[in-house]
Amino acid sequence: MNHWHLSLSSLLCIAFFSLSACNGNRIFEENHDFPAHGWESSTVPEFDFEIKETDVAYNIYYNIRNGHNYPFQNIYINYSLEDTLGNLISKDLHNMNLFDPRSGKSQGSGIGDMQDHQILALENIKFDSVGLFRMKLHQYMRRDTLKEVYAVGIKVEKADENP
Repeated sequence: MNHWHLSLSSLLCIAFFSLSACNGNRIFEENHDFPAHGWESSTVPEFDFEIKETDVAYNIYYNIRNGHNYPFQNIYINYSLEDTLGNLISKDLHNMNLFDPRSGKSQGSGIGDMQDHQILALENIKFDSVGLFRMKLHQYMRRDTLKEVYAVGIKVEKADENP
């Protein structure tokens, strides 16, 4: 039965992220699944994406999938963005609410126990060169394992010219 549940989880995750990725501006989207439904502090997912245009602004989003029993209202993620040579372009600590602080209602969308969030991480950034770039994500919740986190990822898209 657990095997069927994991398969259904995977299918729902694929369906959500596929449907949310129908934007023609998207140039990259990838997610890292946590099979045990927990993000270990030692696990630092890395996402490599290619930039082909330097005259275009880009938005980068976090994709976060969590369960209703996630033990906090928020999540802290430390990111680092590196160029092709491994030079650090930027890094920061983001604090994002997954649940409304007053009502406790999830700020994501989903079916059943799973909630999906797409949260803006970097807005209207321009890259100085074309090539491969790497973004690393590290959970910073001071827990060895952050339970009820099913997946995390990024989406990179061209920013709208007419916001």
